[in-house]
Amino acid sequence: MRYSAEHKQQTREKLLQSSGALAKAGGFATTGVDGLMKAIGLTGGAFYSHFPSKSDLFTEIVRRELSHSPIALLCQADGDRRERLERCLERYLSLAHVRNPEGGCAIPALGAEVARAEPVVREEAEHWLCQIQQAWAGILDDSELAWALLAQCVGALVVARMLAREDVQGQVLGASRALVNRLLPATAD
Repeated sequence: MRYSAEHKQQTREKLLQSSGALAKAGGFATTGVDGLMKAIGLTGGAFYSHFPSKSDLFTEIVRRELSHSPIALLCQADGDRRERLERCLERYLSLAHVRNPEGGCAIPALGAEVARAEPVVREEAEHWLCQIQQAWAGILDDSELAWALLAQCVGALVVARMLAREDVQGQVLGASRALVNRLLPATAD
C-alpha cells in the first residue's frame, strides 16, 4: 500500500524526533536501525524509504538538534539578548539538564560521536556551532569569550554527567556558573 507524501513526512518527522532523543540519551552508534524504527512502531525495512543510510540520519539529527538547540534559539528572539543569554546559561548549567540528556542540548550528548563521524556530519556540526558562537560573540562583543563560554558550558555538563553523586555534580555546575558570572559582567556595556 502506498502512503501519501504527507504520511511519509510525518513518519520521517517522528523518526527524527525519536532518534534524536534516543541518540542524546544513549548514543547514536549503539542503537541499530531496527531499534530506531521500533521506537516509532515500524520495522527496520521501512527505514530506507526515509534515509539512504544510518549516517544520513545522523547528519540530519545533528542539523536538527543543533539548529533547534536552546542555546542557538535564544539569540533569534526579540528583547534583551544578553539577559536571555545569562538566563539560558543558568538553565544550561543545572542539575535538571544533567538528568535530562534526551531533552537537552545535543552538543555534550553527541559531541564524541560527531568527532568520530564522517566529514559531512562534522561539517554540519561545525556550521551550527559557528552560528551559535557568532550569535554569542555579537551579544558579548567578544569572539574569543563566546568560544570560551560555549566550551566551558558544554564541558561542565559533560563532566557533571560523568559523575555518580549529585552533590559533586552540583559542585561542578556551581563552579562553572560562578566562572560564567565572573566573566559576563566584565563585558557589560
